[in-house]
Amino acid sequence: MTDTQDRTESAQEQADEALRRFADGFSWLRRAPVLHSPSEHGLEYEDVTFPARDGVPLEGWFIPALGSGKLIIANHPMGFSRSGMPTQYEPWHADWAASGNGFEVDLVPDYKILHDAGYNVLAYDLRNHGLSSAANGGVSTHGITEWRDVAGSLAYARTRPGTRDMTIGLFSRCMGAVATFAAMTRWPAAFDGVRCLVSPQPVTPRIIVERRLAVMGLGDRLDDFNTLIRLRTSVGLDQRVPQEWAKNVRVPTFLYQVRGDILTHPSDIQAMFDNIPVAEKKLQWIEGTTARWDGYLEFQRRPQPMLDWFAQYM
Repeated sequence: MTDTQDRTESAQEQADEALRRFADGFSWLRRAPVLHSPSEHGLEYEDVTFPARDGVPLEGWFIPALGSGKLIIANHPMGFSRSGMPTQYEPWHADWAASGNGFEVDLVPDYKILHDAGYNVLAYDLRNHGLSSAANGGVSTHGITEWRDVAGSLAYARTRPGTRDMTIGLFSRCMGAVATFAAMTRWPAAFDGVRCLVSPQPVTPRIIVERRLAVMGLGDRLDDFNTLIRLRTSVGLDQRVPQEWAKNVRVPTFLYQVRGDILTHPSDIQAMFDNIPVAEKKLQWIEGTTARWDGYLEFQRRPQPMLDWFAQYM
């Protein structure tokens, strides 16, 4: 065997190993810790637990706004917890820095803004995230199973003393948004009476995989990657279809997205927006950055358009 053949085989083995690591990480997401607390912002809160639609125990916070009859239910992006993502630390930094997302996202300031605007807040960890229980072998399915968490949060809010008669709005982020679209498809009755939805950066898994493979120099390995995640999770990319699920959204919906996000493409969220079959909808673009994380921080930087949406429909 020549030196050239040795180098070629070594490069192929390294590429295969990188693909396997990516598939593993995409299937069994590294849990981000619940690193921050509402108390850091002077908020009183209650640690709560409630079951998903299929009984999986979920963990969260209830943050009361005294005298308010309005409730925002908030979930989080893929790989995050209800408190955010500590991407300034390893090993998360190594996972995300190459795409320009190597800085922390602390989501707790969002809850402070909502509270100060007069909303009670229920923020929770999706299954296999944060402090919520493991389920379905610990795999992530981008809505195929996580929709049950969204439905469970609504059932909990409607049976909890003190919140059962509240007006409800949803703040569903990224994979949490995709899970919400899936829940609207699988269990539409759960959304009877929900007034509106604000969703930053829902994304089709196939698109984000294509982009991340390109960053890794493996842009020609999408089919191989799809085979690997089917073997790991039973759910291929062709079953993870938020663009299709968006056709079942029936509440006023505000989407926003970093237009230049290196990990997706504007056409993806545009297709979701176009497929939402209600007149009361809005799509807002975030300009001047390619970092996806800036989209998750948009609410705490410039919250007024989202607060206006909640105020209009709640």
